Amino acid sequence: MGETGKKYITVEELKEHNKSEDLWISIQGKVYNVTLWKKEHPGGDSSLLNLGGQDVTDAFIAYHPSTAWQYLDKFFTGYYLKDFIVSDVSKDYRKLAYEFTKMGLFEKKGHGVLYSFCLGAFLFAVCVYGLLYSESVFVHLCCGGILGLLWIQSGYAGHDSGHYQTMSSPFYTNLAQIFTGNCLSGISMAWWKWTHNAHHIAVNSIDHDPDLQYMPFFVLSPKLFNSITSRFYGRKLEFDAFARFVVSYQHWTFYPVMIFARFYMFVPTFFMLLSKRKVPNRALNIVGIIVFWIWFPLLISGLPNWTERMMFVLVSFTVTSIQHITFCLNHYSADNYMGHPTGNDWFEKQTSGTLDISCPSWMDWFHGGLQFQLEHHLFPRLPRCQLRKVSPFVKELCKKHNLPYRSLSFFEANVATIKALRTAALQARDLSNPISKNLLWEAVNTYG
Repeated sequence: MGETGKKYITVEELKEHNKSEDLWISIQGKVYNVTLWKKEHPGGDSSLLNLGGQDVTDAFIAYHPSTAWQYLDKFFTGYYLKDFIVSDVSKDYRKLAYEFTKMGLFEKKGHGVLYSFCLGAFLFAVCVYGLLYSESVFVHLCCGGILGLLWIQSGYAGHDSGHYQTMSSPFYTNLAQIFTGNCLSGISMAWWKWTHNAHHIAVNSIDHDPDLQYMPFFVLSPKLFNSITSRFYGRKLEFDAFARFVVSYQHWTFYPVMIFARFYMFVPTFFMLLSKRKVPNRALNIVGIIVFWIWFPLLISGLPNWTERMMFVLVSFTVTSIQHITFCLNHYSADNYMGHPTGNDWFEKQTSGTLDISCPSWMDWFHGGLQFQLEHHLFPRLPRCQLRKVSPFVKELCKKHNLPYRSLSFFEANVATIKALRTAALQARDLSNPISKNLLWEAVNTYG
């Protein structure tokens, strides 16, 4: 008990409340019990579980509007955090967030989403028209490319609506998510938000960030050679003989695998929607997926033969792979780490695990604003039209605290990513790290 009658607990005592059945967090010195709330949390329970038992002020500021503060009191334990020290970096980050709020940047959303919808509608109309009214194989393949561009733009619109309110109300924003993600792309927004929020909180944590857990296709750290347990999926990531073989050539297979990345996103969508876990708006998500699997096969059926149909799908997936590749470029060559994300180095973790893609302003539409990946990770609620404006402020803050601010051209980022993949591939080939029952690996190396 303090002099003013307040009850205090220490940082070490708070750490003890980091389990699913006993989950506490601290925000600006006040301690909250979110054990029961975690299942209702709009951002998913993984965000709270990853930061449980810690001060999460910076993450809370990053993800919540000012209106969210009024709901905290019902979770207040009556305790205050006694010995927590706010770093100079966190102080400056919070000041910057406050300044952006005063400037109204979080509310000035521009017309990015509207442009994406209009462009998407135009691309869809051109694609359908080309398939129905042309007999040219070349035109049909171009329509496949146009469909790929549509998926890229709908992906950006869905991403925007997943991070902040893009429409006039939360209800319509949710409908926009379902339309752009489920109906147009065949990817459940419920699944995407579940994994994406975890990625933001635990960016480039090998065992907590789902965006680094693509075994057996890609491995970015030798730590994964030990078959670690994914704290996100709750299962062991087996680095067996097959995984070693595939990973050993990952710098060659990176681009081909990216072409088929959409298949990977289709599969977990079905698994999640049919699972027993709690899924927000499950029925609406299922209806949206059904809509996609009605119009997409019907569109393809308009082509004259199976050869053209397969070529059409391949072209559309190839064009969309540019987006999947870009997301990898933002993180694959950045620093990674093992273990829980921590709340008191929020700014530092985002800068170390993220890099930007430099491009002229007239290309912002193509990247959906996410070429400013660090700015987006630091201020995920910031509309895409504001990311370029705040970039100089972020760069200045990084310079002040001697933190990395990495911005590479698209070509340079590709080179850096391939180098990172190659480094891990060569480490995987090292036979001084044997794997039991590694018969396939030994056969390949024996016979060439």
